Amino acid sequence: MYTQVEKEFFAIFISSMIHQNLLLILALFFAMALLYLLSQRWKISYPIFLVIGGLAISFIPGVPSISVHPDIVFLIFLPPLLFEAAWYTSWNDFWKWKRSIFLLGFGLVLITSLAIAYFSVNIIPGFTLAFGFLLGGIISPPDAVAATSVLKGLNMPKRGLTILEGESLVNDAASLTVFRFAIAAILTGQFVLQEAVTDFFVLALMGVVVGLFIAHILYFVLRYWAKSSSITTPITLIAPYLMYIVAEEFHWSGVLAVVSGGLFLSFRSNDFLNYHTRLQAKEVWATVGFLLNGFVFILIGLELPVIVEGLEDYSMEEAIKYGLLISAIVIVVRIILVYVAGFIPRFISAKIRKKEKSPGLKLPFIIGWAGMRGVVSLASALAIPLTLDTGEAFPHRNMILFITFIVILVTLIFQGLTLPLFLKWLKIEEIDEGVPEEDQIESIRLQLARECVEHLDEKYSNEMSQFETIARIKEQLERSIRATERTLLEQTQKEEVGSVRKLYRKIMLELVTLRRAGLKRLKATKQYDHEVLRDMEDNLDLEEARLNKH
Repeated sequence: MYTQVEKEFFAIFISSMIHQNLLLILALFFAMALLYLLSQRWKISYPIFLVIGGLAISFIPGVPSISVHPDIVFLIFLPPLLFEAAWYTSWNDFWKWKRSIFLLGFGLVLITSLAIAYFSVNIIPGFTLAFGFLLGGIISPPDAVAATSVLKGLNMPKRGLTILEGESLVNDAASLTVFRFAIAAILTGQFVLQEAVTDFFVLALMGVVVGLFIAHILYFVLRYWAKSSSITTPITLIAPYLMYIVAEEFHWSGVLAVVSGGLFLSFRSNDFLNYHTRLQAKEVWATVGFLLNGFVFILIGLELPVIVEGLEDYSMEEAIKYGLLISAIVIVVRIILVYVAGFIPRFISAKIRKKEKSPGLKLPFIIGWAGMRGVVSLASALAIPLTLDTGEAFPHRNMILFITFIVILVTLIFQGLTLPLFLKWLKIEEIDEGVPEEDQIESIRLQLARECVEHLDEKYSNEMSQFETIARIKEQLERSIRATERTLLEQTQKEEVGSVRKLYRKIMLELVTLRRAGLKRLKATKQYDHEVLRDMEDNLDLEEARLNKH
């Protein structure tokens, strides 16, 4: 039993520890926000800037060493990031390029793990194939967030973006499965290929089943019970954790549970989201995704000095040499396999040649060069046990951690900074036929406006003849239809249409700014209700966001 004095001491100690950690976390979030603003100003992808910034912060005198428990990285960060990626993935595009996505998502991870396993055994003293596969499973999955943040705003063909985003949904499951089997082989000293293959399919299948089962339950709740945005958004935040924890509790794939459940809920989201809940959920998830991704990327830089201190059995020169060599192997193997995945099926199947246009030589190179490592590799490396079942220290743990960090830094910084340069130099054009996005928008607006006019004529013809206010609705729609029809008829004059669109956006943005300034003046007079002015400001925000999107 503890005395009263001891209890008070423990209470003060725990309270102080929580306070210090909370202050540190808040300070990191603030630093992350400043680094993001600097990355926007200097036009550098924010994951790259956060890693460099985290590394710089770690060398500031007095900054405490940062050490995060691996379970926290897996449980807190991984489920929502996977769910967000699945939520914003187009199922139609995913299924259209499923062959390339699955070839890269599963095949590339397994072959990369195999290549790293045999290569590392030959260069690192004392390494066995089991340790090689462990390292390969950790560093094989690329990070889609890093790639898409670099490619944002650049001229990247839609096929390439779809494959990169779709690949990220399945490669995590494959890499974590390799990681799990490699750990089991090291701890038990046994590895049976047939059992491993069987376990892999069981893990994957049951993970998908769990994800779809929970997603169906949540779909029923969201569609028939949750009528308020105050509960709909929290349920979507809870969903990935439910899917992941339940699947992992049965030792199945929590990653595939989250991905499959997220894809299903995203596909059926129109059944339970209205305009208000959709806007709210979008903003909340954008904030959550940015904070979680940003925190992990800054953590990569902060953790490196801690890992360096743990290199007891190797010199710094040796460790850096191993890390750079393996980084080169990872980059080269990915580029080669992307070309293989893109062209070999075309040589085998005439149906594929007829169905798909050739990707050419430029796009596969960009997809291969966009294989930057990040969140999952960090989480996997930190999840290596500290000891074996016998109580001995886990062999080569610090070396594997160091090599992982070197691979992340090299691929994220070197490839991330050069990727925009390659895109600019190669001048890749859109490969697949398709209607330009702005033309699609105008076509949709035209069809919807015509349907609205027909509805007004059928249901409110008498009201329009009696009331001028109601008649104006039809007049506005008809003006919009005539303007859109004229634009669509002028498609042969591309340069003129483009210049008119730019001028239109410029004028509309000026008018938004003018109206915003007017609202500010009206707010200062205090003659209007705050709620009215706030709603008007929200409408201007939506209009400005729409204009700046295109």
